[in-house]
Amino acid sequence: MATAFSSDGEAALRRELRPAAAPRGDLDGFYEVGRAAAFVRGGGFRKVALQFPDELLADAAAVAARMEAETGAEVYVLGDTTYGSCCVDEVAAEHACAEAVLHYGPACLSPCRKLPVLHVFGKQPLDIGRCAEAFRELYPDRQSRVVVLSDVVYAHAMGELEQQLCPEYPHIIFSRVVYGDPPDPALPGEERQFGRQFLVEAPEGLQDCAMFYVGTEGLTLTNFMLTWNRCSFSSFDPTTNCGRRETLNVNRALMRRLYLVERARDAQVVGILVGTLGVAGYLDVLQHLRELLRRAGKRSYTLAVGKPNPAKLANFLEVDVFVLVACAQNSLLDSSDFYRPVVTPYELELACNPAREWTGNYLTDFRDLLPGACAHVELPPAIPAAEAVPDVSLITGEMRATHLCDSPASQLPPSTTLACRDQTSALSEISPAASFLESRSWRGLEQQLGQTPVSKAVQGRRGIAIAYEDEGREQS
Repeated sequence: MATAFSSDGEAALRRELRPAAAPRGDLDGFYEVGRAAAFVRGGGFRKVALQFPDELLADAAAVAARMEAETGAEVYVLGDTTYGSCCVDEVAAEHACAEAVLHYGPACLSPCRKLPVLHVFGKQPLDIGRCAEAFRELYPDRQSRVVVLSDVVYAHAMGELEQQLCPEYPHIIFSRVVYGDPPDPALPGEERQFGRQFLVEAPEGLQDCAMFYVGTEGLTLTNFMLTWNRCSFSSFDPTTNCGRRETLNVNRALMRRLYLVERARDAQVVGILVGTLGVAGYLDVLQHLRELLRRAGKRSYTLAVGKPNPAKLANFLEVDVFVLVACAQNSLLDSSDFYRPVVTPYELELACNPAREWTGNYLTDFRDLLPGACAHVELPPAIPAAEAVPDVSLITGEMRATHLCDSPASQLPPSTTLACRDQTSALSEISPAASFLESRSWRGLEQQLGQTPVSKAVQGRRGIAIAYEDEGREQS
């Protein structure tokens, strides 16, 4: 299943070109031009980048002109993002030497590393009366303990919804959207995840509450359901004005993720996919994963391929499994269309860190795994291979090593990574990629220098691979 974060580009090739949509009428209200202009003037920024998702690009020129008129700053529009549009594209902003970023549209609210950021979600319309009515139908018991979550584009309407429902439901809890990491420590029973913050006072904690989500079906809702998998979920879709109880089989989804953990345990070569360059802590988690794989006796490659898709990752056939380092919203990549599984950093930790056990709590934010975080688990000390408890793969049925070691055999010291290849003392590097290429019967096009006759250049085919211009004439 292709998403905006992972797409093979076929939809773009087959897309029918239509006239650009006209900019919406109430730009100042929808895009909060006044608040954005105050942010720019207050910071004294002279160059500002405006980042728009694809669905809002029609308004980009009008908003940029309005911002330049209000602030006098030099404005740049960022369209196609390096990775997911929910993340702030600091790389593209730095190319324009921007001093701050205004991020428009849906956002994952991951903290950024360098630039000041203002999120403007866009005030999407919400029928508050119909939403309250759907809530009453789904929760007829007025003593129900319910936590209300929302997509960020509907956060502006949660205050009015709270005024309607709080008098009727004394135990209802509304989450607040927060930016970055709050400076104060969390209170007992307080949840701070995915840019949402709320306090639970139920006797059994969060598992004693139900969840009500306001927003359309998508990655945000799936992320919530897997993380808070002990809670029952219902939702209200503002585009259809319909409420429903969510029927996603969370247990089946978790079983699928645990199957990928088992595939990661069997892997010998792991590709670390860099899926973000702007989320704070991504360099730390890359180093953490490299050290984890080294201690587990696995070889790793760090790959920066932009937005991953099956065609890109199919070029790395020697890799057994990929781990995607991305924001929490884009980490759960459906890899059913890929040639190799794609797991999250948390799933790789479950596979390689013997001290981490499955407790039923699923983590999608890689920052929770770093030292000092709430879910960090130290690696246990290394033990000799002779004392290690044997383990059997549930997929292949073969024996495998699951213990940690200080100097795994597959990770040769730097002084021995070069070996003599033949009697002429030519050197070759020992690596899984080279070994894999050596085992293949076809290794790509050979140069055959001096053996190919020289011929004049002729005109080749024109067009794109899906339909060349001369294909029809050749068939006729």
